[in-house]
Amino acid sequence: MKKQIWSVVVVCAVLSGCASGVKLDDVPVEDRAATSKGAGSGSGVAVQGIGSGQGGAQTGMPTVLVDAKAAGQGPVGVAHVVFFDYDSFVIRAEARPVIASHAQFLQANKQRKASLEGHTDDRGGREYNLALGQKRADAVRQALSLLGVPESQLEAVSFGKEKLLSEGGSDIDQAKNRRVEIRY
Repeated sequence: MKKQIWSVVVVCAVLSGCASGVKLDDVPVEDRAATSKGAGSGSGVAVQGIGSGQGGAQTGMPTVLVDAKAAGQGPVGVAHVVFFDYDSFVIRAEARPVIASHAQFLQANKQRKASLEGHTDDRGGREYNLALGQKRADAVRQALSLLGVPESQLEAVSFGKEKLLSEGGSDIDQAKNRRVEIRY
């Protein structure tokens, strides 16, 4: 009887230790102050700001056209980065065609696998950003799954704020970091 009680206590302790206090189910805060123009960061990613590209004209956020490092490894001529609004894991409307193109590529190439790498800007704590990056990667994974891509071809991981695309402190620099990179 004592062994059973201790077993239950140990299991409860382990499970409570794995739980995160990070709240991501609340309505995300929207940053409407991001209005500056952006330029490329020298990382091989072509980024455009306001008034250029599909999403930049409407949201003021950067739009990645093609990631030169990923070209040839996935659908060519299609962005390999999906950007998110501040403190949000909701996929923006301009990212839907990008995700649809990757879904078509993955369905046509069943042997290929995609790693969905979630990233955040450098604001907030490490644990919170890891959780938010995972939510972003999971959102893209779910969108690809809904478009018919088998879960076995997808892996969603979070880097949080560990791999910044741009280290500047401006709004546009922060916006470049809030992303999911689709890698093959």
